Amino acid sequence: MDAQLIAFTGVAAGMVALPGADFTVVVRNALASRTAGLASAVGVAGGLLVHTALAVAGLAAVLVTVPVLFRTVQLLGGAYVLYLGLSALYAMRRRARDGSGPPSGAPDGDPERPAPREFGRALRQGFLTNALNPKAPVLFLSLLPQFVPDGQPPLPRTLLLAALVVVLALIWFPAVALLVDRLGRWLRRPRTARAIEGGSGVALTGLGLALVTGPLLR
Repeated sequence: MDAQLIAFTGVAAGMVALPGADFTVVVRNALASRTAGLASAVGVAGGLLVHTALAVAGLAAVLVTVPVLFRTVQLLGGAYVLYLGLSALYAMRRRARDGSGPPSGAPDGDPERPAPREFGRALRQGFLTNALNPKAPVLFLSLLPQFVPDGQPPLPRTLLLAALVVVLALIWFPAVALLVDRLGRWLRRPRTARAIEGGSGVALTGLGLALVTGPLLR
């Protein structure tokens, strides 16, 4: 039994499941439709794939050791999360004024058949939200080596650990999207949907502001 692999699985599962911008984006898109939620979940996993691949290749070390590059990525990521948060707040305000619920990606209002453009947008949002997270390279670069046993070649082991993180994300975030869809009849009520969208907007805006102002205050 590989005790280190089991320990890493627990750490990685907690890291993936920890609520944050990824979780918020998946929930918000799942309110629009099941497929949009799943698309954003796959996008998040794709972003994690980028981070883990960079960590395995050692390129994340460059990002960490070059402060200007790291802060540039931090500003870009913060600006994008801030944009998502402000967009959610604007949409909530508009729907509160109109008295409508969350948008459906389907032209006919079927929440299970979003338009291709909505699918692509949800996929892109999930990917960029995760890929532009500046803390992820630091996390993976510091975490993966801790679970490489002494005497083992580091490359195969880190590849296995990186793949495990992506698999966990492909389990967790689609499960979140499906759960939101399962509760969709209640969650898509106009008042409830506006409250969730407002909460996600506040959370994303706060996170985006923290990411943007962090490097500017240093």
